[in-house]
Amino acid sequence: QVQLVESGGGMVQAGGSLRLSCAAAGRAFNRYFMGWFRQAPGKERVFVASITDNGGSTYYADSVKGRFTIARDNAKNILYLQMNSLNPEDTAVYYCAARRYYSQSTSTTDYFAWGQGTQVTVSS
Repeated sequence: QVQLVESGGGMVQAGGSLRLSCAAAGRAFNRYFMGWFRQAPGKERVFVASITDNGGSTYYADSVKGRFTIARDNAKNILYLQMNSLNPEDTAVYYCAARRYYSQSTSTTDYFAWGQGTQVTVSS
């Protein structure tokens, strides 16, 4: 099992940047495919980005491609999401999640562990 805790959210003006972190407790972090999702008020939780267990491959939603970067430090058991050129449409609660299998998935049901989320608010 793995416990996930996100941090780094906050309020930022449009065009600004934030870096989210997701600290993982428990063994085998380096065996998990990891993802970031977000949920805006009144909307479903949607895929943002994901990364393979060794960090060799990354995947992004079209809406964030070129602006967000996912990375991981397996020695520290931390997952990151660097967010640049933020706009008000990026406002949401951001969640990190772990997946046991090595294949890419954008579906929330394919991830077995979730953090509590961190709020990101982008003002215009």
